[in-house]
Amino acid sequence: MEERKKSKEWMEGAITYFYLLFYIAISSGQIFFNKWVLSSKDINFPYPVALTLLHMVFSSIVCFLITKVFKVMKVEEGMTSEIYLTSVVPIGAMFAMTLWLGNSAYLYISVAFAQMLKAIMPVAVFLLGAAAGLEELSGRMFVIMSIISIGVVVASIGEVTIIWVGVVYQMGGVIAEALRLIFIEIFLKKKGVRLNLISMMYYVSPCSALCLFVPWIFLEKPKMDSSGSWNFPPLTLFLNCMCTFILNLSVFLVISRTSALTARVTGVVRDWVVVLLSAAIFADTKLTFVNIIGYGIAIAGVVAYNNHKLKPVSHSVNSQAGGTHSHSHEKDPGAQIPLSTKADS
Repeated sequence: MEERKKSKEWMEGAITYFYLLFYIAISSGQIFFNKWVLSSKDINFPYPVALTLLHMVFSSIVCFLITKVFKVMKVEEGMTSEIYLTSVVPIGAMFAMTLWLGNSAYLYISVAFAQMLKAIMPVAVFLLGAAAGLEELSGRMFVIMSIISIGVVVASIGEVTIIWVGVVYQMGGVIAEALRLIFIEIFLKKKGVRLNLISMMYYVSPCSALCLFVPWIFLEKPKMDSSGSWNFPPLTLFLNCMCTFILNLSVFLVISRTSALTARVTGVVRDWVVVLLSAAIFADTKLTFVNIIGYGIAIAGVVAYNNHKLKPVSHSVNSQAGGTHSHSHEKDPGAQIPLSTKADS
């Protein structure tokens, strides 16, 4: 009986670690995949808005098939037209802006440098959250924000060649992502609606696609029509879109089996993997000692931020557990999460 229990626990642990490794692999791979598609001379498809639009259309179709045609999952109730217009539309618009600007940055700066700039995200979230009344100013948070900011500045100083257009695109994407997270927090706290990932993607993806369609018509479609030389193989397109969709699902699996804290820590590991691998894969990536030191400082601040933000959540969950011991004590109840993790697409 004892051996069977240990065997079951070992199996559960192995599955959890598999999900974590799968998330790191698929999220890192998607970043490299998008970089390759946008910069490859063979495909010749330097159109980040079009690529992101295709991702959102694909996600909308798949979610519709899952919920309405094959009915594998149900769309959770509670969504009204008022909630959709005041909450989902802003979230969808910021999600579209995040992906558009983030992908555009890859045309000008290296993947490694883009990841370093993304480390400033907690600062943007905290400042915008404080402005919206969702965050409280404190000395500890000021120190954490300062550490992250100093780290990003040092990493930027260590960059061999800085193309400021790419930096502006990336920072714009960071601000858009921070606004999206703020809108999601307002959505959860004030509207009281909690949706699983598929339901949230079902509502958000079409809205994001519509928001991307307008800039695509005016900014990229004329270029695509005049160029006429791009070659995006259907199989490559399908795999790229599928990877983006699977990435969102992998986030759901990680959080449902562990916790939001584990997902965030895993994300930090993923970022280091991306930075180091990109230096070996892409010719435009040249890491310097100052890059690594600055990024290390920023990541230390990010880890401190994650720990500070999620401690109250962990304490609350442990209190509700009433002292009971369980292998899955870290699991979030019901695994109800918003579309709060960018697909890095």
